[in-house]
Amino acid sequence: MQRKPIIAGNWKMNKNAAEGAALVEEIVAAVGQDHAVEVVVCPPFTALESVSSKLESSGVKLGAQNLYPEASGAYTGEISAEMLRHLFASYVILGHSERRAYFAEDDAFINRKVRHAIANQLRPILCVGETLEERDGGKTLEVVRRQLEGGLEGVENGDAPLLVIAYEPVWAIGTGKTATPEMAQEVHAFIRQILAKRFNKTAAGKIRILYGGSMKPSNAAELLAQADIDGGLIGGASLEAKSFFELIQAAKQRS
Repeated sequence: MQRKPIIAGNWKMNKNAAEGAALVEEIVAAVGQDHAVEVVVCPPFTALESVSSKLESSGVKLGAQNLYPEASGAYTGEISAEMLRHLFASYVILGHSERRAYFAEDDAFINRKVRHAIANQLRPILCVGETLEERDGGKTLEVVRRQLEGGLEGVENGDAPLLVIAYEPVWAIGTGKTATPEMAQEVHAFIRQILAKRFNKTAAGKIRILYGGSMKPSNAAELLAQADIDGGLIGGASLEAKSFFELIQAAKQRS
C-alpha cells in the first residue's frame, strides 16, 4: 500500500523565534509547491508563532514537541492542545525518549496525551524505542510492544488514520549510531503487525511509521528503501535547511 512519506524535523531545545523563522523561510523556499512528501517542522514552544506565520500558503505543516493533556487550568509551564491549534499546529510529538527519560513520563501518561491530541484534531507522532541495554538484552520487541500498546490504549479504530508512529532506538538518538536498514525494518514490520492486531490490517497499512535514530542524508536512501519505513523524525539534520531538504528529496524517491 502506498503511503505518503513524512519528513518531520524535531528541533528540540534549539532556535529562538527569529532563528526559527529564518530557518523555515529557507525550508519553504526549497520545498516550493512540491507536495510529494509531507514536511513537518516542530520548533520549541517559543518559536511556534513566528514559524507558523512563515508557513502560511505553504505545504509545510507545523508540529509541536509536546502538550499537556488538559484543556486549561493550573498547570504552570504547560501548553494545551487548544493553544497549539490556535497557532495552526497540526502535529504533536508524544512519548519521545527524552520525555520518558528526563521527565519520567510513563506509557499511561503518554496515552492520555495521545487521546487528548486526537480529541483536539492534532495528529500524534507517538515515539517508541529501546535503550542499548534493552537491545543487548534481547528485549527490543518486548519494549516496543509495551510502549505501543500502552500509548494506544483506548484509541478508537476510526482514529487510526490520524496516527503516526516513530521508531526511535534510544541508543541511536543524537549519538551518530544508526540501526542498519535491516534492523530498522525488522522493528517497523513488527510495529505494523501490532497495529494490525490493535486495529485491522487495512488501517495498519495506512499508518505511517517513521525512523528516528540519527537519520541523515548519507544514510536516508537505504533506510527509506525499506518496505515499512515511511519517513523520518529528524533531530540534528533538521536544524540546517540544506541537510533537511536533502532528506526530503530522499523521501521523494520513495513516494
